[in-house]
Amino acid sequence: MYSFKSRVRFSEVDAKQNLTLYSILNYFQDCSIFHSEYIQAGIDHLTSEGHAWILSSWQVIADHCPSLGDEIEVSTWAYGFRGFYGYRNFKIEDQEGRIAACANTIWTFMDLNTKSPVRIPKHIQDAYGFEPQLPMENAPRKIRLPQNGIPCKPLTVHKFQIDTNHHMNNAQYVLMAQEYLPEQSIITQMRADYRKSAVLNDMIYPVVTHTNLQTTVALNDSDGSPYAIIEFNRR
Repeated sequence: MYSFKSRVRFSEVDAKQNLTLYSILNYFQDCSIFHSEYIQAGIDHLTSEGHAWILSSWQVIADHCPSLGDEIEVSTWAYGFRGFYGYRNFKIEDQEGRIAACANTIWTFMDLNTKSPVRIPKHIQDAYGFEPQLPMENAPRKIRLPQNGIPCKPLTVHKFQIDTNHHMNNAQYVLMAQEYLPEQSIITQMRADYRKSAVLNDMIYPVVTHTNLQTTVALNDSDGSPYAIIEFNRR
């Protein structure tokens, strides 16, 4: 397990001074990067070997949100590898040691030259090791695309949304999708199913479906094929 401590900053909270979902995702992403760098399997190392980790899915459960100034601890660990998939848990604990948010993620190990998934090398698996899976109810990796969604105005992928893989960062899809939530929504769970990578200047065509306690946003290309599908459970 890799952990680091932090304090909730003003730049990470919403109008009610609560840690935002986007900030939670950024904490989780940062923790995974710190973990990889710590075991000497970080971005530069993988790039030199012609490899990269690409996120396939998020499942984030938010029990309660830390507030401005609260001290928190962010942790991550690998709990398994299978073929070209890696499985990783995350958690944020508040200053009382309670889990405020947790996540299950599935990652794909990619060959940068062929742009295809490849089996995870043993030395990478050994570097991470693995620990017991977080006791949470894991949702399916794939999200079923809802019918009868409402098309919305297309959006452009901008420079500030691009990460080190030269794709739109995975948290940016979620931030984009949140704009279509009903006012005053409180998110209890978010799932993201990443299908293909959007790059700079791509046009994204959102299609939004609301049910009683759920909002699903398909972020599509011009042909209606999803870059990503984001599902919010809310109350």
